[in-house]
Amino acid sequence: MKRALITGVTGQDGSYLAELLLGKGYEVVGVVRRSSSFNTERIDRIYQDPHTSDYRLRLVYGDLEDASSLNHIIRTVAPDEIYNLGAQSHVRVSFDVPEFTADTVAMGTLRLLEALRETGHRCKLYQASSSEMFGGSPPPQNEETPFRPRSPYACAKVFAHHLCRNYREAYGMFICSGILFNHESPRRGIPFVTRKITRAAARIHHGLDKKLYLGNLEAKRDWGFAGDYVEAMWLMLQQKEPDDYVIATGEAHSVREALDVAFDTLGLDWHRYVEIDPRYYRPTEVDHLCGDAAKARAKLGWQPRVRFKDLIEMMVKSDEADVRASLEGRAPQT
Repeated sequence: MKRALITGVTGQDGSYLAELLLGKGYEVVGVVRRSSSFNTERIDRIYQDPHTSDYRLRLVYGDLEDASSLNHIIRTVAPDEIYNLGAQSHVRVSFDVPEFTADTVAMGTLRLLEALRETGHRCKLYQASSSEMFGGSPPPQNEETPFRPRSPYACAKVFAHHLCRNYREAYGMFICSGILFNHESPRRGIPFVTRKITRAAARIHHGLDKKLYLGNLEAKRDWGFAGDYVEAMWLMLQQKEPDDYVIATGEAHSVREALDVAFDTLGLDWHRYVEIDPRYYRPTEVDHLCGDAAKARAKLGWQPRVRFKDLIEMMVKSDEADVRASLEGRAPQT
């Protein structure tokens, strides 16, 4: 039985990845930060009582800001595969907390790499790189496109990406970096623009909200489904040689188009409810990201299954069902 270690297991990607790996017969160990409140709702559906005989999902306390905890986890867990998904991943917020963002994203990756080097433990590592690293480079972006980061988050991801490449070449580590373009789902955090839109549409539909405030409606992104993208993460670590891959749908859509689909799903005209708030503009904007995943298609055999319109409709229907359940006094779906 293979054993996988996931940082950021309670996040969107971590929850989908944990489900995927459990389905493939893995033992999964998720790293969670100690908090006075639980933040495990995304993995509640796969939670296992540690007293059960088939106990294959285990949570351990640790933090990418704490090197000693990473060393201890690697020594005691001895994973076959590590998926480094933990981060402060909100791009706009990274302008407000740049030091914290750099510490978790950039230095957190360095601490993990050093823990592997110092312990001498040999395993395969997946690093979550980001399309935000391309920043101002014109689309389509692929593995050879120059990085032009335009946020503290993107700068930190570029640092982490190059660190992984350096450790792969210097120490012979099996490290794959997935340069994932935007990937969404009903489990996306509420502050992220797609979920902010779909949740607001559901709440407006039920009369709970009257306005949705957004920033740049013209920004274009290559949006895919997180459930598809975690499969690409796994496929990378099943290859004979480590490499870096762009994961994307190859289609770009604007925030305005996301509004069209989301509100139309519920029979609403978003122009009546959306207002622009300058606070949501980034100091430096990334105008257009659209990925070329030809390498992933050729070498991994990976292709996205869920397209943009279906993705937004999926998220709207999930949010509407949750709002309706809360109004009826029922537990929302997870």
